[in-house]
Amino acid sequence: MGHRLSKIYTRTGDDGTTGLSDGSRVRKDCARMHTIGAIDETNSLLGLLIAELEAQDPLAAVFTAIQHDLFDLGGELSIPGAAMVGAGRVTWLEERTDELNAELPPLKNFILPGGSRAAAICHLVRTVCRRAEREMVSLAATETVNADGAHFLNRLSDLLFVAARVIARRNGGQEVLWQQRK
Repeated sequence: MGHRLSKIYTRTGDDGTTGLSDGSRVRKDCARMHTIGAIDETNSLLGLLIAELEAQDPLAAVFTAIQHDLFDLGGELSIPGAAMVGAGRVTWLEERTDELNAELPPLKNFILPGGSRAAAICHLVRTVCRRAEREMVSLAATETVNADGAHFLNRLSDLLFVAARVIARRNGGQEVLWQQRK
């Protein structure tokens, strides 16, 4: 690691701008920063979910690997034109999703977020991830971004949906099925 932060506050952002890793400055409310922020929120909530799981839970290791990918994706966006999350990571998410989905019965109903505290948190991570994806799409409408990053967020939300189902069913638990009101 090249530079270490010895002083956390710099006052350089007091004017409503923030520095990107390439040295440029942008408004804190620009599309790029909204995207980076939503990715950071996804990562933070994933940390909360990991804390809810048993240390030896295989999902904890998967989610920790994803946290590193999300950090890379945020870093990628802080360097306009950079690409750090590639198609291989998208494929890796698809493989993990397929593995988790193989242990589930086919979905015949819509499900509601819940079933257990960890499952509900997993659904929360999923919804924030979907927001990060929407922010990425908005950013891509005006600036060039690595398409694999958007694909990664799309697949991650799929994985989180399936993981929430797995978590809700653990130890005899159940998913909460949506019931249409007539």
